[in-house]
Formats: sequence, C-alpha cells, structure tokens
Amino acid sequence: MTEPTTDTAPTPVSPTPVSPVPPMPQHPPAAPAVPAPPAPVRDRRVLRAVARWTVAVLVCGGLGAGTALGITSMERTDVPGLATENDGRWDYPKLSLPALPKDTPRPFSGGSPEEIHHTDLRKLLLPAPAGATVDKKLTGGWATPQQYSAEYGKEKRAELELALKDYGLRHIAARGWTMPDGTTSRVYLLRFDSVGTAEAFKDDEIGIGAQPGVPLEGTDTLALDSAWSSTGQAPFTSTYVFAESAPVGAEQTRQAYVIAGDTLALIVQSRKGEAAAVPFHQTVALQNQLLG
Repeated sequence: MTEPTTDTAPTPVSPTPVSPVPPMPQHPPAAPAVPAPPAPVRDRRVLRAVARWTVAVLVCGGLGAGTALGITSMERTDVPGLATENDGRWDYPKLSLPALPKDTPRPFSGGSPEEIHHTDLRKLLLPAPAGATVDKKLTGGWATPQQYSAEYGKEKRAELELALKDYGLRHIAARGWTMPDGTTSRVYLLRFDSVGTAEAFKDDEIGIGAQPGVPLEGTDTLALDSAWSSTGQAPFTSTYVFAESAPVGAEQTRQAYVIAGDTLALIVQSRKGEAAAVPFHQTVALQNQLLG
C-alpha cells in the first residue's frame, strides 16, 4: 500500500503592497473543471441490465450447486455426494463411476445399441450415507430373486420369481441400511440382457406407469409423488416416484423405479410416522446418476 503523503507547509503570504492598482496574479486562474457529460440514458440502462443479469447468473449458479438434483453439468465419471444440508439431505460420500472393462462402451454410447452396463453391477449400487447401519442381509453384494420378491405382497412373489426366470434375469445386486431417525432404505438393481427385456419386465410384469403396479408388501395407497422433479436425471433414463398417501398406518413408504438400459432399479424407504421426501428424492437422484 502507498504511504499517505503529508501536507506541505503553507506558502508565506507577502504583505499587500501599497498601491492604488491591485496586483496582477502571477498565474491565470485555472479553468473550472468541466464535468463529464452524463452517459446516455440507453447506455445506463444497458449497464444496469448487464449488472442485474450478472448477479442473477451468480445467484442461480450458487443455488444450483446446492440443490439435490442440480447434477447434470458434472462429468459422467464424477457424481457429487450431495452432502447433508439443513434441509434434511443425507451425507453421502463422493461418488464416482467405476472403470469399464477394456474395450467396452458405456450403456448409452453409440457403441452399445443394447444399452448394456458392462461394469460389475455391485459397483453401481449407491453406498449407504454417513451414520447408517447397514442391513446384514443386503450388504451391497448379490441378492436372490426371493429377496427381491419379498418386497411385494405374498400373493405375487412366486409369479414375480417365475417372470424373472422367463425374462432371463442375469443378476440382482442389493444394499439396505437404517438411519438414526429410523428410516430404512433398500436398493435393488436388476440386470437383464438388453434394454428391451428390462422395459418389457417393467411394463408387463410390474406394470409401472401412472400407478406403481404390483404393490409392495403392506402398501396399497401408493400414488405418484407430485413433489418429485425429474430435473437432473441422467439422459436416456426414466424415473417413476411414488409416495404412500393417507391413511398410511404405522409407517409411511416411498417407492421409486429407475429404468436405465438393461437395468431396473427398485428403491424403497420407510419410516414410522412419515418418511421424509428430501432424503428419498436425493437417494433416487443419486442412484439414477450412477446408472446413467
């Protein structure tokens, strides 16, 4: 920083000479400063508009970075964990897409017309968030058709298991956990031999659409979740989100399906009283991104 200058001593004033004629100034007085002409009204308006848009872009950028679904601009090898905020989001770890086997394309590239996930399906499962207690039966490894069908009503389980065999199911990977507030979560990834087979199972056997199709065990009032927004989901994927409406009984259940190429995901969250929407939507969005 430049040191401030000190004031110079004032110039001594000479006594006024006795003369009938006033002395002439030694230097002509400086011309008064002429103010710069004001900017044209149009220029000022343009400058103000630019400033307003600049602030708006910065604010929107800041807000977008903090929302649970603002994840479309990321690299496809990096999925942010969307750390816990005051709105109830969970603290997921930073997520990254696993490396592909040599010379294999990603499911939605031009080199994969069947939209196949060549990566180990277990590596595409969403990990449990911080503070969770992992389900000892669903630890992130392979699951059986019986474990998957147990999510549905007893009268439909045998039928679903037979359908999985008929549709050539390849693998099921699953993970479950319970949060300190009592919310339980379960995620199942079902891989078929192609996107066509996965879509057919979704439509013909589960019946997903405006309605959740085959009801989960203990639920019969699930309806489309009006609070869900598909903004931010991975391209070429579809997400169907449902919430149990009143009367919900002792606990509320939320359910979602993600169809991504050859893989169908089922995501279920339940909690005594009410299952919060924010962490459920966050969980669905992150699992969607991992499959895209």
